[in-house]
Amino acid sequence: MSDFETVAASENQAARRGPSGEPGTPNQVGAPNKPRSLAGDAWRDLRRNPIFWISLALVVIFTLMALLPGVFTANNPNDCLLSRQHAGPSGGAIFGYDFQGCDTYSRAVYGTRASLLVGALAALGTGIIALVIGMLAGYFGRWVDAVLSRVIDVVLGIPLLLAAIVLLKRVSSDSQWARIGAVVFVLALLGWTTAARVVRSSVITAKEQDYVAAARMLGAGNSRIMWRHILPNSLAPVIVVLTIALGSFIAAEATLSFLGIGLKAPTISWGQDIDTGRIHMREAATPLIVPSAFLALTVLAFIMLGDAIRDAFDPKLR
Repeated sequence: MSDFETVAASENQAARRGPSGEPGTPNQVGAPNKPRSLAGDAWRDLRRNPIFWISLALVVIFTLMALLPGVFTANNPNDCLLSRQHAGPSGGAIFGYDFQGCDTYSRAVYGTRASLLVGALAALGTGIIALVIGMLAGYFGRWVDAVLSRVIDVVLGIPLLLAAIVLLKRVSSDSQWARIGAVVFVLALLGWTTAARVVRSSVITAKEQDYVAAARMLGAGNSRIMWRHILPNSLAPVIVVLTIALGSFIAAEATLSFLGIGLKAPTISWGQDIDTGRIHMREAATPLIVPSAFLALTVLAFIMLGDAIRDAFDPKLR
């Protein structure tokens, strides 16, 4: 056998072996490598990230707590007796009672509903405003981009909490849903700028792609190109930003309720309970610690989840 035939035989034998040197299977021999998508790579990274699973578990628990509070506590948060004021754990109240004789743990569980509702609705409103303004600025460019970018800069320069305090001071209604609607409106009105910048950057990148040029050559109009071709490819970074913003909105709602201008009774809010717990913390510290812990864990869970998703979808961090 010649040298050329020997080399060819050895190469043929190596081709029939798997990557570890073991004999390959028929599916391995000659099979091309499957192309991996960004979503596939991101999911592979997320599965290996313990922070993702921990934060996702916390988000699921708090979401179930908001939807089905009766599963987590059998006590009524409005069943209050002054005779149980600052009493210790008893009768299912695992953290005792507050200064009004209400179950501290039960109020923390039921407070999850209002906080998550405000955070989710504010994030939804923020996403809608950011998508509209970011898409218009990024797609049309020129004077449209210049005007909308200046609007973004102006709103971005307004302190969110300070402006929210000024605006909510003018809300005189004590209706539960009116207060929730007012807080959601103010947070969405002032909190969309970062998401709009992300949308604008994604649209500017996406509109230069070949599939957009192909759609334009086939006669697709601007609205079809924007909402059917560019938008689906620009959603991933926006979802990441809104996930992190949701945690920030929950913290902002608690801050406003703590200051007495956010949600008010009969709505149960962590901010209200933290405020009353602060006043009576010398008599008992648990009514302050429990809602504070619920608030901190919820905000931390959404922020960690958003960070994990961002790291998975950002090719620069691979």
